[in-house]
Formats: sequence, structure tokens, C-alpha cells
Amino acid sequence: MSVLEVKDLQVELMTGNGTVVRAVDGVSFHIDAGETVTIIGESGSGKSTTAMAILRLLPDDLAVISGEARIGGQDVTGDRKVIDKLRGRAVALIPQDPMTALNPIRTIGRQMTEAVRIKYPDLGKAETKARALSLMEQVHIRDPKKQFDAYPHQLSGGMLQRVLIAMAVSADADLIVADEPTSALDVTVQAGILDLLLELQEQTGIALLLITHDLGVARLMSDRIHVMKSGVFVESGSVTDVVDHPHHPYTQKLLRAIPELGPWEDPALAAPAPELVKEASHG
Repeated sequence: MSVLEVKDLQVELMTGNGTVVRAVDGVSFHIDAGETVTIIGESGSGKSTTAMAILRLLPDDLAVISGEARIGGQDVTGDRKVIDKLRGRAVALIPQDPMTALNPIRTIGRQMTEAVRIKYPDLGKAETKARALSLMEQVHIRDPKKQFDAYPHQLSGGMLQRVLIAMAVSADADLIVADEPTSALDVTVQAGILDLLLELQEQTGIALLLITHDLGVARLMSDRIHVMKSGVFVESGSVTDVVDHPHHPYTQKLLRAIPELGPWEDPALAAPAPELVKEASHG
């Protein structure tokens, strides 16, 4: 059985002037255990709306969702109580911007322990803290005991993203939805975060739904790719199918947008020094 199965998902959004826009128009896909499936497209293509609809994070008064989405076999598009029980347990979210996703007036430790309690409400205070610190170590946060008592503004963007990943992993979920998890980060920090996601996936066997506008990221991370434009999938397939043999003009456009070395550029200058990458991967 698939970890996530989506059939004919449609999302209609009410705009400010009363117009109804179909942001997602009948998409279907599935994700099996241990797989990474990526939805890629430009801003406004409907990729994040798809993920938010599955997680039921769109407001009911502005979004009408139809079709079917099943997480672990349970339909989450009907009774909202179903996804409320699964979110933070069977499925977890890594949001896009770590600077806004965390509460600025609560310490990292308080927010980490709150995430742990969602999955393990019966743990004592000391056990909860110990698990939170262990998770921070698992995502390679330097000096977790010190960072535990820090506030979000005291940590770098890369470190905050690692905190969000640790909070997602705390659920021991079968599925993690990562919505543009590196777009707010510097390029050298991005590499470390992507490596971390691959490492955690290898360790835990989680399924990953990755939302990105970057075909280079999709090529690195994915088992299968769905290219989205105007609310529909215009091309789907394995990485080889989509990246090496693209058929749709939109996919070809995305491929042309991937930066490549020009004939005048020195490859040694185009890539960061190994020691810089190593340092950034921990930041």
C-alpha cells in the first residue's frame, strides 16, 4: 500500500473579488515507502497548493477541495478530524521559510519539546527533553544543549532549517512533506540541507513529497518527478525520463533555466571550496 495516494485532486480558491480559480485541476500520483516524489513548477503553478490541500492547511472558507487523498490508507479530504489526528504523527511538514515558521518568542527547546509531545504525550519532562536533544544531534546541530536554550533569531537560517527538520522527524512519520525546504537559504547551505534529508531518508525509510521550483534539486533528490503548470501535471516520470528526455516545452524551459558553466568560467571558481561546503553543511 502506498504511503500517499492522490486521485483526481482539485482545489478551487476564492479570490478577493469573488472569482473562483481552479488552482489544482485533477492531479493524481502516489508515493511508496522510502520514495522521494517531487512536484516541480514555477511560482503559481499549483505545487504548494497541492501539498497544502493534502495536509488540509488551506482555509475552508477560501478553498474547496475535491477528489481523494489517502495517507496510510485513510482519506484526508473528507472529515477534517482524520488529518488532525495524522498531522504531526503519520505525516509531518517542513515549511519553506525557517525564519517565519518558528515562534520568535519561544526558545528552540520549548518548540522542540512541544513537537515531541504531539507524538509522545506520555513522556516525562526529562525524557521529552532528552529526545529533543537527540533529534537535534541527529540533524547535526552543533552544541545542541546550547542551542536548546537559544531563540530563533540567535541561529543562522541553515541551523533553523535543521531545527524544522528535527521537528518533522520527531513525529516518526511515514511521510514528510517538504515545501521548498532550501529556497530561503544560501546555495552552500542548501547542499548541506539536501544531504541531510537524503541521510535521514536512508536511516528511517521515510517517504518524501518534495515541492520545489528548482529542477537541479529535483534531479538530485527524486525517484519520480511531476512537472506542474497551471494546476496540472504536464509531464511525469523517472528522473531519467523527465530530465534526460523531456517532452513538454515547459519542462525543456525549466531545464534551460538550470545554470551551467560558460566557456569563459573557471570550474574551480564556480564550485565552493570543499572546506566551505563542509562548514556550511553544519550551519
